[in-house]
Amino acid sequence: MQELALHLFERMGMLLILAFILTRIPLFRQLLDRKGISGVQSVFYSCLFGLFGILGTYAGVVVEEGGISTSFWLMPLTKDQALAHAALVGVVIGGLMGGPRVGFGGGLLAGAHLLYMGGYTGLAGAITAPLIGVLAGGVARFFAQERVVSPAKALFVGMFAEVLFMGVILICADDSLRAIELVNLIGLPMVLTNSISIAVFTTMLRVALAEEERAAAYETEKALHIAEAALPHLKQGLTYRTAQAVADLLLRELKTTTAVAVTDTERLLAHAGAASRTIEPGEEISSSMAKKVIATGELHVVDHAEDIQTQHPSLGAAILVPMLEGSQIVGVIQLYFKRPQDIGRVELAMARGLGQLISYQLGATSHENMAKLMKEAELKLLQAQIHPHFLYNTLNAIHSLIRSDPQLARHATMQLGAFMRLNAKLMASRATTVREEMELLRAYLDIIQIRFEDQFNFHCELEPGLEELQIPPATLQMLVENSIKHGLRNTASGGLIKLTLRRDGDMAVVLLEDNGSGISPGLLEHLGERPLHESGGTGIGIYNINQRLMGMYGREARLIIENRAEGGLRISFRIPCSIPEGSRYREAN
Repeated sequence: MQELALHLFERMGMLLILAFILTRIPLFRQLLDRKGISGVQSVFYSCLFGLFGILGTYAGVVVEEGGISTSFWLMPLTKDQALAHAALVGVVIGGLMGGPRVGFGGGLLAGAHLLYMGGYTGLAGAITAPLIGVLAGGVARFFAQERVVSPAKALFVGMFAEVLFMGVILICADDSLRAIELVNLIGLPMVLTNSISIAVFTTMLRVALAEEERAAAYETEKALHIAEAALPHLKQGLTYRTAQAVADLLLRELKTTTAVAVTDTERLLAHAGAASRTIEPGEEISSSMAKKVIATGELHVVDHAEDIQTQHPSLGAAILVPMLEGSQIVGVIQLYFKRPQDIGRVELAMARGLGQLISYQLGATSHENMAKLMKEAELKLLQAQIHPHFLYNTLNAIHSLIRSDPQLARHATMQLGAFMRLNAKLMASRATTVREEMELLRAYLDIIQIRFEDQFNFHCELEPGLEELQIPPATLQMLVENSIKHGLRNTASGGLIKLTLRRDGDMAVVLLEDNGSGISPGLLEHLGERPLHESGGTGIGIYNINQRLMGMYGREARLIIENRAEGGLRISFRIPCSIPEGSRYREAN
């Protein structure tokens, strides 16, 4: 028995080497994906595992009364001979990987061969092999959540298969004593060698899967790295310069490529690698395959050198990867290889993933640019709402002065012209400095005090060093106008408006106070958050200022509005003393 076991282990070692080679075949690896297989594929895999079972038969050892025969070439057996074989190993593996249909098909083929070999166990093998294939397939279905059945489960299935085979031998035998003696001799060696072989094979499959997953993880990480490195160039748009930078990057990172080209929808923008000296950026796309990719937006593989736009001995095949911005194709990445055999599953997966990542980034960049444009448009609309707000009030004041004091009306008109010129200059940009804002505010006060005369006094405290602080245009002027129009509307004289700009750590605090009538608590809660429709005014000026401040610096810069305990209103906001990297204002400019 010991000698028989050693011989079987030796033969199974050779079979396992063959099995390891099998795991490297792409068609074999399709079974690992647990996808449904067609009828034709079932026949193919049944033949594959049936042949593996036949090899297991030829790896067996002949047992007869005179001892055992270790010949590597077996001839059909006589009735006095029996065979200790490994035919069920291929059948069990076929069932575990391909399901009941593949297991049954492989079992039929291996069983038919066992019947052909004959001998004392031929009929038992022919009966057992298809049955074991179906049972192993049922086990695989039961553990369908596992891509490969664990070695422990496979070991148990292998032991059960051999035990069942021994039982069928005893049932089919016409000489019970001889059958028992044979089972005692070959039973334990076959159970051990075959079950351990099946467990080892499933372990090899798991190792192969782990390798594949590690390779996929590496390729995914590589694709992410390339896409991340290409993003700064792609954000600037698809130009000759950015396309060349992307082509150089891809050629450097994708070691298997011979050359890389980048096109838009009409012409070649850049080429890196082989044949670079013979190509002029700007030439029109003439390749029919490239045009097809642009028309369909689908990845294509070029496996004929004549289909490549640039004819060169080093360019024998290519992968054409579309670049999409949303649903619109904007260009093609052409990855060139020396020959079609250089394009494998890994290269295709990398190209497909890279195309999807770059297309996603182009779409995200387009969406980001659109959001910025919409924000700019919104801010321009808010500024447009502020311009007529002051203009209407001033024109009404001039209208009143024309009859009562024409000289003062002329002076107010001249001051309004100067104010409007300065205002137009500042409103051309999203932001202005405190220094320029103070010039605008002084021009505004020159005009407004003509109307209100000695109704109020204005006092300003500006901490040195804050003159170049960036704020939205007309912010201070609108806040002061709000205090005059609403806070001091019931004040005939003695009104006071105080503007303070000071540092508080790395922030600047802007504070405006007046000694007017303040605001009712019911309105105070919503002022600045939305336009208010009340008899005292709509609150659109304060709302616009608040929106522009938050649009530039975020919600931290929102207006804080509160009534003073001694009477009047206090409005403040905080902004950075210097514009941080990545702020909304810096990104927009």
